[in-house]
Amino acid sequence: MSMGVVKRDESAWVSVPRRCVANVVASFRRLARPIDWRKAFPWIEEPKPVLIGAVTVIVGLLVVMSLIDAGVARGAQRLPAWLLDLFNFLTDFGKGAWVLWPLGLLYLALAALPRLSTSMLQAVFAAVMVRVGFLFAAVGLTGLVASLVKNMIGRARPGVGGVVDPFLFDPFHWAPSFASLPSGHGTTAFAALAAFGTLFPRARTAFLIYGIVIAMSRVAIGAHYVSDVMAGAVFGIVGVMMVRRWFAALHLGFAIGPDGRIVQYPGPSVRRIKAVARDLLA
Repeated sequence: MSMGVVKRDESAWVSVPRRCVANVVASFRRLARPIDWRKAFPWIEEPKPVLIGAVTVIVGLLVVMSLIDAGVARGAQRLPAWLLDLFNFLTDFGKGAWVLWPLGLLYLALAALPRLSTSMLQAVFAAVMVRVGFLFAAVGLTGLVASLVKNMIGRARPGVGGVVDPFLFDPFHWAPSFASLPSGHGTTAFAALAAFGTLFPRARTAFLIYGIVIAMSRVAIGAHYVSDVMAGAVFGIVGVMMVRRWFAALHLGFAIGPDGRIVQYPGPSVRRIKAVARDLLA
């Protein structure tokens, strides 16, 4: 289940950059291995449940667009200044950089570390790398796809053209003012909820609060309609589920059970992670 860790030159740390690059390349090669797509994504052969879910989501969004979006967007314009200032501050924490930069730097740091002394410690180290890689891929790839989709859909943000019109679209406009659906911040926040909540179930409540606050802030400051952040929430959660199935098909942190359900491999304990740290510092 390792994403690829190469041996170091036991002479010490002079080969850190080379080791880091080699480990990252090995990780990408592991992710690029062929998989059984039908087993990983069974709806390829049985698309009916997915189609029903997609239609349900689309109908729900259309209802919200028709009945809720305009009224809430106009109401947000009347919020007190202090509340808008608070939401303007909080909304920046929905940017993908707050999640991806720490994860990316942590992964590179792990990739640069020397090989551990025992197979048990090496397995713990590899398990940590897999989990960090999963978090980065789940949030990063989901956000990237959402960014492409929102520009192709071309929905205008509230107030564009001087009007609040939830049905103002200009597909493939490729401008920020016409990139409202789905919300990028909402996608990132709920992708983080789904990804971190998968690995750390006890943190789900905290990440749920984070996702809701980010979603509310996007509507409050007039950057999105309610349906935009709802779509972002669905997009973020579904995107993480897809990445998790991809990792499971590769036996990276997860596996696909006989019944098609995703099974998570046991994570390394705090005691074993401390053992890894002691080995590296020895």
